[in-house]
Amino acid sequence: MTDLCEIFNTYFDVVTNNKPDVLDEALKLRYQVYCVEHDYEDSSRCKDEKESDDYDNRSVHGIVRHLPSGVTAATVRLVLHDTDNLEAPFPIEKNCSDSLSLEPSLLKGIPRGSIAEISRFAVSRNFKRRLGEANNPAGIGSDSEKYTAQDPFGKRMIPHLILGLFVAIVRLSAQHHITHWYAVMDVSLLRLLNRFGINFTPVGRMVDYHGLRQPCFGSVDDVLAGIWDKRFDIWQLITDDGSVWPAPAKPVSGVGG
Repeated sequence: MTDLCEIFNTYFDVVTNNKPDVLDEALKLRYQVYCVEHDYEDSSRCKDEKESDDYDNRSVHGIVRHLPSGVTAATVRLVLHDTDNLEAPFPIEKNCSDSLSLEPSLLKGIPRGSIAEISRFAVSRNFKRRLGEANNPAGIGSDSEKYTAQDPFGKRMIPHLILGLFVAIVRLSAQHHITHWYAVMDVSLLRLLNRFGINFTPVGRMVDYHGLRQPCFGSVDDVLAGIWDKRFDIWQLITDDGSVWPAPAKPVSGVGG
């Protein structure tokens, strides 16, 4: 395993067991980020300072804990298909319907039950150390592209937390047999992910939804193959060196590993 994996696992624990205490931590952090730090959601509807919505009834959740402090540093959820109504819309289909331009071929042959939406991507303000990193839920500022894998955690944690959330996303996808992802992502977050080899396909015009966002779609296999090709160390971290998700059968350029 790489130094990135060893250092990350020294400082962070990714939890995806979906137990009540994990969900409780996720909802409390979401309240902090989406209601207190940003006026994205109505705090008056949040009981006990926990932010939730109807999609949580069909979602699975992950958190990233900072081991030295025990603080929940970040959270994300995957919104799954509705088992009672397979055609019930995902958040992207409801909130971005006017801007979506999904080519029929993009979804052809993909069972709806194999699709999930990456949602409620949030990082605690306690880890937004640099000016400009607190301007969106993911904590990405204008200088985020200066990140290198050698940056010490004590000075810059945000990119490592973003990777930790993708550890959670891949684990949850494997656990629930998800093969494709929807997402509506902040444009600066997408730029940072691109530097990690994490690439999604735009599927429509950008929308003003919790800030400027890009509707996206991606095959799990294709996204992970791109990471393998560009940043093998990050692929090892996100997939636990292939134990959570197997190595690509046909890497993009064959240079990974």
